[in-house]
Amino acid sequence: MLFSGLFDLPWWKLVAIALVLTHITIASVTIFLHRHQAHRALDLHPIASHFFRFWLWLTTGMVTKEWAAIHRKHHAKCETVDDPHSPQVLGINRVLWGGVFLYVKESYNKDTIERYGQGTPDDYMERNLYSAHAILGLTLMGAVNVFLFGIVPGLLILVTQIVWIPFWAAGVINGVGHWFGYRNFDAADASTNIVPWGILIGGEELHNNHHSHATSAKLSSKWYEFDIGWMYICILGMLGLATVKKVAPKPRFADAKPVSDLDDETLHAVIANRYDVLARYAKSLKKTYAQEIARLKQGSPVGAASLRSVKPKLLRSQDLPAPEKERLFDALKHSKALETAVAMRDELVALWARSNASKEQLLQEFKDWCHRAESSGIVPLAEFSQRLRCYA
Repeated sequence: MLFSGLFDLPWWKLVAIALVLTHITIASVTIFLHRHQAHRALDLHPIASHFFRFWLWLTTGMVTKEWAAIHRKHHAKCETVDDPHSPQVLGINRVLWGGVFLYVKESYNKDTIERYGQGTPDDYMERNLYSAHAILGLTLMGAVNVFLFGIVPGLLILVTQIVWIPFWAAGVINGVGHWFGYRNFDAADASTNIVPWGILIGGEELHNNHHSHATSAKLSSKWYEFDIGWMYICILGMLGLATVKKVAPKPRFADAKPVSDLDDETLHAVIANRYDVLARYAKSLKKTYAQEIARLKQGSPVGAASLRSVKPKLLRSQDLPAPEKERLFDALKHSKALETAVAMRDELVALWARSNASKEQLLQEFKDWCHRAESSGIVPLAEFSQRLRCYA
């Protein structure tokens, strides 16, 4: 009775069932809660949408409005004291091991829920069942597990289902995904891609890609990356159950236009692909850094040592705390080339951040930027500018 239910299965089949069930939950979180509800990256057919809501009610007890609101606030306030779960602010251990408690704490913040939770389901089922009786779903799931697999296996599967999302999503993604990994894009926050293959957590492992293009339904970017959530969305699309609204832009290139012939189309292409632009600028900046270190080794070992000490900060000059920014700028005094390259990177970022400038002003500033870059005498910067004029 304790170890057998309707199905008397060996332990390895029970483990496989637990993994399949938790993977369905992960898919429900990434497709429904994250990409559909929080970011509106795709539309779901009512059949698919309601299945995901029902499954999440059974296996997590999470309320759609709360989840979407907390996640939207995370993007709006990322890496600040108002971010509900930033390891840069709260520490990696607190977010990794206690992410679920941070989520629960924020769910009681009525201002967060009302401000960021707009547009989520508010139908009869949501008001009278899913939100009103969140624990009932877990109770029913537990009863079904016990009936099918026995008391001990059934409850163990239930516990696995309950802790899977809090650990992998609230802990690993929100914690490790802002602490350790690689970055394809120079996003303004500390987001990272944990691994290139998003399978275990539904594609959410590609967290830097997501923060760089938050409204994209597809989280993979490079040819070697794999987003299993995107694969499921494609399958749903073929079945008529999903419609993709937006994916990250893919940069296209043409022959470089002369600086004097740069137009609105080129400027728009640069702004639309700004994260790709910044990733390429980072490579250019690294080349300049390597050249300057080699030069300073010969004539100014002290200057070379000073620049080495701030190397990790070179690519983050805009979001550094004031003391670290001051230290960076002091070190850059040893290298006019690096000082110029960093300053011009910040100017380029400011170009697409200026919402009060006219198109004519922005275009003229863009032309001036390219002219100064290519006459700077800094070879990597000049080469970058020439490539910048190829965006189409």
